[in-house]
Amino acid sequence: MSDQSSGRQGVPRLAVFDMDGTLVDSQHAIAAAMAEAFLASNLAAPPVAAVRRVVGLSLGPAIARLAPGLGAAGLAALEGRAKDAFSTLGAAGVEAEMVFDGAIEALDGLAAAGWILGIATGKSAHGLKETLDRFDLAGRFVTLQTADQGPGKPAPDMLHRAMAEAGVEAGATVMIGDTSFDMAMAGAARVAALGVTWGYHDEHELVAAGAARIIAKFDDLHLAVDAMVPRGQAGMGRP
Repeated sequence: MSDQSSGRQGVPRLAVFDMDGTLVDSQHAIAAAMAEAFLASNLAAPPVAAVRRVVGLSLGPAIARLAPGLGAAGLAALEGRAKDAFSTLGAAGVEAEMVFDGAIEALDGLAAAGWILGIATGKSAHGLKETLDRFDLAGRFVTLQTADQGPGKPAPDMLHRAMAEAGVEAGATVMIGDTSFDMAMAGAARVAALGVTWGYHDEHELVAAGAARIIAKFDDLHLAVDAMVPRGQAGMGRP
């Protein structure tokens, strides 16, 4: 168990965050990488609005949604070019990502209150490491779950692994994310789902996918998660 949970009374609580669209605004980087990959494949670049719809999914399923007419070989080649594009942009130091205002302060507040922090993201492990290193976030999280470790969102696997690594039960865990995929994953893992409105899917979609609460700014995060998973109690995960 991490030092984040040492000395705390009651049931350990775990807050798992999505990355893209929740902690980090990365839409420009994602759209640019997708456009580069499609153009390299002699395909029209997908509209930014379409790219926004698939953020949160693992790269393979996201590519398949953006290019539904391609066969398996074409999709595999396009996925490979997208991976190359993401790596190229990262290596070039393209500043197309930024941490949302209030995110660092919110993470600090939760950690100070004894919450264990984790990440569950559609990024690859390499992509996540680049983002965490870029913004000096790596040491804040006990568990890091990525799309290349197993089934991605909305399957519950990433949350199952996060809870196992953190030693926290589903009833004391909350998933914080900006897409319906995050909310559906939380439901599948039987954990509380908190939706944020500054990302890629709107409030109605988040609620329809299972969000128990919605917040519109990071200032409201601490009160929201405390209400969903009270200190010293098993919390309000799905029955």
